[in-house]
Amino acid sequence: MSTVSDWNIKVVEEFRANSGRVGGTFAGTPLVLVHHRGRKTGRETVSPLAYLPHEADENIIYIFASKAGAPDNPAWYYNLTAAGAATVERGTETYQVVVRELTGAERDRIFDEQARRSAVFAEYGRKTEGIRTIPVLELTRTTVAA
Repeated sequence: MSTVSDWNIKVVEEFRANSGRVGGTFAGTPLVLVHHRGRKTGRETVSPLAYLPHEADENIIYIFASKAGAPDNPAWYYNLTAAGAATVERGTETYQVVVRELTGAERDRIFDEQARRSAVFAEYGRKTEGIRTIPVLELTRTTVAA
């Protein structure tokens, strides 16, 4: 059984009830539900995350370990990078992905595009400047989950 934090429960329920669309803080933001297994607990967790679609390949999306500009990375980042794979819900589809962390100029280009599109991500970048670099993960579809 998947678990989510209390903060995320309503977002996950709204996402599933509305074919991947939510209102409130996330209105108009592309969201994906990322299923990941805790590297310490072994429990599956679901995290609703903003994503940036790849400019040409619909099978690739990018997610950002911003943690709202906190000085440390979110737990899901460590879970995904340790596992190298996950399951996502995007719109009405559920599928498996492989995970690849972007670095250098590639990472900067994708993060800068997300910050250009979303003022809140630009703010997260300012909040973490000099403290940490917000990781960017590329999720590439591998199969349709059952």
